[in-house]
Amino acid sequence: MDIQSIYALIQQDMEAVDAMIQHRLQSDVVLINQLGHYIINSGGKRLRPAIALLSARACNHQASAHINLATIIEFIHTATLLHDDVVDNSTMRRGQETANSVWGNEASVLVGDFLYTRAFEMMVELDSMRLMKILSHTTNVIAEGEVLQLLNVHDADTTEERYLQVIHHKTAKLFEAAGQLGALISNASDEIEMALAQYAMHLGSAFQLVDDLLDYSASSETIGKNIGDDLAEGKPTMPLIYAMQHGSADQSAIIREAIEQGQRDKINDIIEIIHSTGAIDYTAAAARKEAEQAKANLNIVADSQYKAALVGLADFAVSRQF
Repeated sequence: MDIQSIYALIQQDMEAVDAMIQHRLQSDVVLINQLGHYIINSGGKRLRPAIALLSARACNHQASAHINLATIIEFIHTATLLHDDVVDNSTMRRGQETANSVWGNEASVLVGDFLYTRAFEMMVELDSMRLMKILSHTTNVIAEGEVLQLLNVHDADTTEERYLQVIHHKTAKLFEAAGQLGALISNASDEIEMALAQYAMHLGSAFQLVDDLLDYSASSETIGKNIGDDLAEGKPTMPLIYAMQHGSADQSAIIREAIEQGQRDKINDIIEIIHSTGAIDYTAAAARKEAEQAKANLNIVADSQYKAALVGLADFAVSRQF
């Protein structure tokens, strides 16, 4: 099932999520409305809410709580984007200026806080202590991931293990919550709930690995951000770590200096090194392994078009070019 078919399957649900996002974004403070709508309406794949919706539907969810859940997931994700762009001093996301470039860092941080707290208001309305426990833990782990990444910035000695720890905290954890909670609100068995949690966790890891390889193998127009942003921010991602470990002394020194100084001026040389050392292929293989592990966790989920869509999402995560 391709990505267009997947989203067509949940089109009505996604339209309901979009309507709820617009409704729950409303505030008496004009700046919150402006900035919130700017980033929410700036595109994006809505992948995390899609996982929540598909997981719930795969568990035969019949009520409307999955719409609320998907909206909560998207608000939390959007809040992390607002905060990320401030921390990273990013200027471009999804092919347009970042919110902090338009309104400033202070407004972006504070509207991010608004989205976090609005998400928690909506959690309370779902009246499930277990759901609140999972989501509050999830947001805490994401925050830990942000700090872990900060500790790795400009550190050329960052290991693959430390890098993977960051993406498991920072990216995969919210995917995991989306899958698990889709099952939880559908009163699925503990086994199904854990299977969908593991599916989504591995999917999130695969998605981030591909994001990191696209930073050195795609164009700015294709991925919607500046090529080499990770390098300019001093982030040692898997392609860089692998290339340093398997390149010549001179090649490793070039990448090490760029990470430590946060330089993009040798980006063409570094892209060439990354490709010549097989770092892109290595990272792609790691992503495919995560995607296969994701799909393997779906074996105990009953066959349906929604399960097929979850399989399709795993395939899309590793085949995408944007």
